Amino acid sequence: MVRASPTPPTSSADSTFSLRRIAIPAFGPSLLFGLGEGAILPIIPLTARDLGASVSMAALIVALISIGSLLNNIPASLITMRWGERWAIVAAGIWSGLGMALCIWTSHLGLFAAGCLMVGMSQAVYNLARQSYMTEAVPIMYRARALSTLGGVMRIGMFIGPFLAAAAVHAFGLWAAYAVGIAGVLGAAAVGARLPDLVAPPLPPGQATPAAVTLASTLRAHRRTFLTLGVGVVLISAVRASRQAVIPLWAEHLALAPAVASLVYGLAGGIDMLVFYPAGKVMDRKGRRWVAVPSMLIMGTAMVLMPLTSGFVTLLIAAMAIGFGNGIGSGIIMTLGADHSPRHGRAHFLGVWRLMSDIGSTCGPVLLSFLAGALSLGAGIAATGLIAFVAAGALAYWIPSRRATAGPTARQKSP
Repeated sequence: MVRASPTPPTSSADSTFSLRRIAIPAFGPSLLFGLGEGAILPIIPLTARDLGASVSMAALIVALISIGSLLNNIPASLITMRWGERWAIVAAGIWSGLGMALCIWTSHLGLFAAGCLMVGMSQAVYNLARQSYMTEAVPIMYRARALSTLGGVMRIGMFIGPFLAAAAVHAFGLWAAYAVGIAGVLGAAAVGARLPDLVAPPLPPGQATPAAVTLASTLRAHRRTFLTLGVGVVLISAVRASRQAVIPLWAEHLALAPAVASLVYGLAGGIDMLVFYPAGKVMDRKGRRWVAVPSMLIMGTAMVLMPLTSGFVTLLIAAMAIGFGNGIGSGIIMTLGADHSPRHGRAHFLGVWRLMSDIGSTCGPVLLSFLAGALSLGAGIAATGLIAFVAAGALAYWIPSRRATAGPTARQKSP
């Protein structure tokens, strides 16, 4: 079983650290990037249909964002290692803006699909660079709070984005949603450019400079972590991605009106966004297990019971339980990745870690679709709940009983 050594004594730097002091440069880009992506996601299938795509082709184009992120996780680690976290964030915002601009200015379906793929590629670079930066910049005693807030703020941005896009589309047309998206991601790049550079702490006396780290050496050195806790991350991601489909699908199965289904989904999302910071605080004070395991148990229980719901009230209770379970788990994948990542070659490690997460996110809805077609929708949802129970068991066994430790926090230098 993987074990972590005890948490080191709090240094004076740790005791004077404040999340509020770094809130705008650290979390501002996430809010804006999430807003930009959230603005275009509901509009992409409509634009694809306007350009002549069939329903199945429009769905595939939407999936290109996830595919782009999945395929670009390893290249994202190379970009971050080569250029550093700050400039990787800037490049991701610009590349995403270019992809959205291509979506506006083309009338060719193939080029539109390429623009969507560019947005997904930028997502991988941005998410990895943000996680790597926060892992280095924030003392370990604040790490879970910082990364939970990072994930929560991104969700808030993605929640707000569609509303801003809806207003813009109502006033100017479909293209205006992409204009909102471009403004969001370029704003994220502008704020990210003001992040302080990170300066690695000096090596302890007598310690030799480490050899160059490659992706292959990272895989060899950490294969046990990837094959144990990494499997748990794949399962978490599969359950989380499936939750976005099970609520509207079961609402439709119950013959609820679309407006009612949207209300249920929105209330579940609201609960999701309210609990990320308290959950991070619990992880910092009590350990990662105290949040990771309950998160999966709550989501699993709600999904297993969802096929037994018969109307608005019971579905709302199950959906809000799913939202609560997902919300308290905000940032858990990033936090576990940060805890186990090495100081040298961190971007390579996190690239593989995010790749495993994206594999789970891609496979979860596919498995749900297969089971719903082969058996029934209720059976597919219940099976997803059972996957959550397996994830809870894996996390309970493989997460260290004490918080993982890291080396000295990198010092910040103004750009």
